[in-house]
Amino acid sequence: MSLARETEMTAGELDEFLGGQETGVLSLARDDEPYAIPISYGYDPDERVFYLRLVSTPESEKREYLSSSPRARLVVYDENHAASTYQSVVAVGSLTEVPPEALTVDRIEQYGEAKRPLFEIWANSKPDLDIQLYTLEPVDLSGRRTVIDRDESE
Repeated sequence: MSLARETEMTAGELDEFLGGQETGVLSLARDDEPYAIPISYGYDPDERVFYLRLVSTPESEKREYLSSSPRARLVVYDENHAASTYQSVVAVGSLTEVPPEALTVDRIEQYGEAKRPLFEIWANSKPDLDIQLYTLEPVDLSGRRTVIDRDESE
């Protein structure tokens, strides 16, 4: 029989995990409609802030959700099948758009940590795409690690 041991991550473990990952799923809600997208992010463990570079077209569904100032939930997860370890972190808060005039050298460096996707597929040409910068300062940040002890005789 397999047994699972689940533990809550400490603050240090959260920061280490988030700094070692590059992608997650950002979920937004508007009224009763959810919207979730895979994203790349940068993370500052000292400030505990996420840096997001979101690309969309002016008429896109993503832009509609972003313009409604929704509450956001970012889920970052990883699984290591060889070690039977599963980890996930959930950050809850609101997105804050960062206007170009508010960019400082330090902020620009943080967005450099938000990795670009390894592929890009867009129906529109690149000049039609809008790039907006956001921060997510979580009001709640929690993580769990689950280790599965597998009985090899099964």
